[in-house]
Amino acid sequence: MTSPTHTRARTLRPRGTAALAALLLAAAAGATAPAYAEAPAEHIEGTLPSGAKYVMDKPADWNGTVLLFSHGYRPVGSPLAAQNAPDDATKALLLEKGYALIGSSYATNGWAVTDAVPDQLATLDVFTERSGEARRTIAWGQSYGGLVTTSIAERHPGRIDGSLAMCGLVHGGVANWNNTLDPVFALKTLLAPGSSVQLTGFADQASAAAAAGTMGKTVTDAQATPEGRARIALAAALHNIPGWNDASQPEPAPDDWNAQQANQYQALQGMLSMPAFSWRQEAESRAGGNMSWNTGVDYTKMLRQSSVYKEVTELYKDAGLSLKKDLGALNRAPRISADPAAVDWMSRTSSFTGRLHKPQLTLHTTGDALVPVQVESAYRRAATAGGSAPLLRQAYVDNPGHCTFSPAEQTAALHTLEKRLTAGHWKGTDPASLNATAAAADPTTPARYIPYRPAPYPRPYDLAHPADRR
Repeated sequence: MTSPTHTRARTLRPRGTAALAALLLAAAAGATAPAYAEAPAEHIEGTLPSGAKYVMDKPADWNGTVLLFSHGYRPVGSPLAAQNAPDDATKALLLEKGYALIGSSYATNGWAVTDAVPDQLATLDVFTERSGEARRTIAWGQSYGGLVTTSIAERHPGRIDGSLAMCGLVHGGVANWNNTLDPVFALKTLLAPGSSVQLTGFADQASAAAAAGTMGKTVTDAQATPEGRARIALAAALHNIPGWNDASQPEPAPDDWNAQQANQYQALQGMLSMPAFSWRQEAESRAGGNMSWNTGVDYTKMLRQSSVYKEVTELYKDAGLSLKKDLGALNRAPRISADPAAVDWMSRTSSFTGRLHKPQLTLHTTGDALVPVQVESAYRRAATAGGSAPLLRQAYVDNPGHCTFSPAEQTAALHTLEKRLTAGHWKGTDPASLNATAAAADPTTPARYIPYRPAPYPRPYDLAHPADRR
């Protein structure tokens, strides 16, 4: 194996407060002070043998903890770019507190879990070679990076002490692609029943883009009528898309069904433009075929479990439509079957056992349309069946959007996980304690943790339930 290439390395001059903190730590520890507390601050960028880029920031007063950050989904064609924190403000906050921050791009973009996990672990190896063994290693990540983080937690627990998955795809790959299929299947069946548009099995990106364009126009046209809006709301409900899912939208009143539906429409158009077609085609190319299905799915039952069921019933009533009739049409429509080999690949690479060996905290916003908060129910199900529920805690932030956490909220989650690692048991995971921890960590940004219990995830799939692997 060739050695990693360091493309840039520089020593930074520590701030006065950071240098003073390092001296105080050394004095308190006496002659046993670890070497990492005395090293100069460093910013390192380099390239792994796989071609993945990495970036590392180690402050002069390193506290001995390294945070291994996994970034979110990036479409094929995007530049490979290393990332070691969710945002610049949180990064600055953590560096000031003495954390070392590391992370990589992945050797490829797209559904790249088979690249992402080894690239992240290789980045950790490079850091250890340069700086010595960390006192504590925490894996954390956002969105698709939450899937990567949980994969590391389940499959490589010896490399880390704990993990934090934020707005993550903790339901796993098979569940994700199954439930991405449901809303587009409903849109095609109810809005364009005679259409020949493809929903899976794309030969290339051009065919996926053509299908996305056709469905996007169909949905745009339907939004102009009460009947179309009701059916769009039904499709959104199958994915649990909330009625307030973007901070740029005014928060609708609890019974303002039309405003809620308008917000869901925008989110569905976003799903059609990328995840449901383009991103699916890329994932299918890796899996070797279609990895999702809706054979045997009862859409009546799924709708009744949805977090927005009431909205759908009210919009159908206002439109003068029969919800029972439309659900019957969905349940009678010809179904889509999966390619078993593709399901096997997605299951082996991107689904979860529910068997944690080290503590994990997960964090989610309540108004996430891209990765709905109900995915947390799916991982809770897996961890319970896998026997590791005591190691798992889940926390919720009351905010619309995907991964829209404040620096205070993210830092509080990390500190809470650290408390668990130090104490050997969970404490301070209730919303009031999390908000207090957030306010202490960064009083300039919001703290919005709330008590919350997500609805069941509509299409759970994990390796802890034998029936899921049929």
